[in-house]
Parts: sequence; C-alpha cells; structure tokens
Amino acid sequence: MNRLERKTCVITGAAAGIGYSTALAFVAERALVFALDKNEEGLGRLSEACPDARPMVVDITDPAAVRSFYGQLASVDVLFNCAGKVAVGDLAACSDADWQTTLDLNVTSIFYMCREALPLMLAAGGGSIINMASVISSIGAAPDRFAYAASKAAVIGMTKSIARDYAPKGIRCNAICPSGVETPSMTARIAAMDDPEAARATFSSRQPVGRMGMPEEIAELAVYLAGDGARFVTGSAVVIDGGATL
Repeated sequence: MNRLERKTCVITGAAAGIGYSTALAFVAERALVFALDKNEEGLGRLSEACPDARPMVVDITDPAAVRSFYGQLASVDVLFNCAGKVAVGDLAACSDADWQTTLDLNVTSIFYMCREALPLMLAAGGGSIINMASVISSIGAAPDRFAYAASKAAVIGMTKSIARDYAPKGIRCNAICPSGVETPSMTARIAAMDDPEAARATFSSRQPVGRMGMPEEIAELAVYLAGDGARFVTGSAVVIDGGATL
C-alpha cells in the first residue's frame, strides 16, 4: 500500500520478534529502514529475508554509539524503540543487575534514541516516535514482573511527556502496549519452565481470545502509528492485548 513511502525509519531490537517483523512490514510499505540491534547473527537473517533493509550493529545503551549512528543520517521520519528485555522476579528477587540492565535497555536507551532523533525531526517539521511499552506497566500488573513493569510504566510516562512537549512542532509520540506475544524470547522462556505445555496454556489463557499475539500483528499497529493516517494520534498508550485487560 506504500503507506511509508519516502519515509526514513529507524527500528531498534530488529534482529528478532516484533522488531524483526516490523522491519519487514516497514520495507513492504516502501520505507527506508535502518534496522538496529546488537545481535549480528539475527541482523544477518533479517538481511537475507529482506535485502532492502539496512541492518546496523549498534549498542543503543551507549550514548556515544547512538550519537555516532545518528551522525550518519540526513533525516529520520519514524523512530520505533522496540528493543527491550523481560526480567523475571518480584521485588525481593530483583537484583541490582536485573534492575539496572532493565532500566538501561527498556528506558534509558529510549531517552538516548529520542534525544538524538529530535533535532532531525524538528528540522524536517515533524516525525513519529513509537515506543514499545506493555499492558504490564501503569496499565496493569502480572506476577514476578517487578522491574519490567516499572520500566514499561516509565516508557508510557516518557511517551506522554514527549507527545505533550512536541505536538506543536509536528512530532507525534505513541506507545504500543501488548500482552503476551509469540516472540523468540517468549518461546525460550516457556521452554525453560518446568512444564512448558502448561505454561503455554497459562500464557494463552490470559487473553480472552485464547491465544497470544503474533509479532506481525504488533507490526501492523506500528505501521499505522508511523504513517500519515495516524496524524491525529499522539500521546496514546495503545493497548493490543486480545482482551487481556478487560
């Protein structure tokens, strides 16, 4: 449909899961896609599946690396901050390392990526920022997701702040808030559990539709938020959860 034709798009966490599927979807909509990740092997698979994507190994938790990446761009129309991690455990089980690495990747990297994209978007008269949040955040809770929930609540707060400050300058900022999604990381977590079959049934049953989401379904929402059809949408935490929060 060419919904993103002539748009320069940056996606983090593009080596697998939602980021990978979104890179494919953006390219299919005629975008110029810079696909960022630390996982060189995963980026290689993306390049094979989609030769038009531009994979780049970038540590988005390193402000110097982020600054260096943006220094190579003449413009950016869309930034999708998709990279993240799920730390398992409640407050008592949360180690200093779990807390810090969760905040570094899920929150601080978004700050770095948005801060460096901002001058390019302002110079162009606007842009769309999409942040990956979750229904496990300020929206709701789940067992043993203390650090993760705190980080995703922060993402929603950052999203709304950016949206409010920069709407007059043509920059939109929205958050995507899924429930469980069939990503490689989710599959790996389930496989590591004592009873993977029962665990999968539990994760699926949390959604009234009876299953977890697919990365392609989240990617389709990202395409909408990135495109001009969403010009009136900003500051939203868009829930896509199969009814899990009903």
